[in-house]
Amino acid sequence: MKPAPTFRMGMENALEPGLPICDAHHHLWERPPETYLLKDLGGDLQSGHNIVSTVAVECGYGYRTGGPEEQRPVGEVEFLESAADRAAADTVKTRIAAAIVGFADLSLGDAVAPVLEAHLAASPRRFRGIPYSTTWDASGELRNEAEAGMLADGNFRRGFSWLKKLNLTFDAWLYHPQLPELADLARVFPDVTIALNHIGAPLGVGPYAGKRDEVFRTWSRGIAAIATCPNVAIKLGGVGSARSGYDWHERAVKPSSAELCEILRPYFEWCIEKFGANRCMFESNFPVEKRANSYRVLWNAFKRLTAHYSAAERAALFHETACRVYRIPSV
Repeated sequence: MKPAPTFRMGMENALEPGLPICDAHHHLWERPPETYLLKDLGGDLQSGHNIVSTVAVECGYGYRTGGPEEQRPVGEVEFLESAADRAAADTVKTRIAAAIVGFADLSLGDAVAPVLEAHLAASPRRFRGIPYSTTWDASGELRNEAEAGMLADGNFRRGFSWLKKLNLTFDAWLYHPQLPELADLARVFPDVTIALNHIGAPLGVGPYAGKRDEVFRTWSRGIAAIATCPNVAIKLGGVGSARSGYDWHERAVKPSSAELCEILRPYFEWCIEKFGANRCMFESNFPVEKRANSYRVLWNAFKRLTAHYSAAERAALFHETACRVYRIPSV
């Protein structure tokens, strides 16, 4: 029997270790057999990069086990608030979960208001908004987490209107063919700040496998359309998930930061060209990305990719945009 392959990740030194970074998207969870809690994140933060703050995004962990169904996601915000307090008490250099994004079901319409208010009560200094997965594809070969056309649903939009009333952001998660739907939502609600997650998920699996050029053309048109909405910012990252169609998670030797840089370049540079650096922010999407890349190598790739940008543009990409979108105050 052949021995199991040895996975070598992060065999690089951190580039530009002084560059300030706000990690605009990560999770904390226990999903047996996987665990990624404070100590696990803390280990990755020792990568040599200057991660000064993070944005913790919900993942369906820590929900309350009793009480009204719609209020149960408040348990995750309570968990993330507690994690942020523990990290601060331990004098961890990084301000972990400086901003918290927790789920509320916008399809409740006006009835979502008490849930949003409960989130704000649970985390009065850090809660900034909600994410919502509206992923849907007609093929039936992908994971659908919503009904078709959810972003245009009347109840959903009534719930969405409460984000402006409570000064909260919206983290959008959908597949690349759905980008025009998000553009329509953004135009109807120009006063709500929207963060498009994971560069709008250009797909490489199911019916999109082996069609990378075709997908890029469709995706790039969608990105260009949504970039015309000034209230939308975009997170640069999330490509290491299996849905992207790369084999990184299966490789015994993971890609180097130089290899990642060249693969990511056409996608990320298109986003930066269309949105501008002031509406783009880098994200780790850990621990989802952990199977494909190490924390050190991932941020090295981002730094390589932006080496030719100005100092002001890089400051926005790595730190300032995320801090503005999620209202993370300066220390």
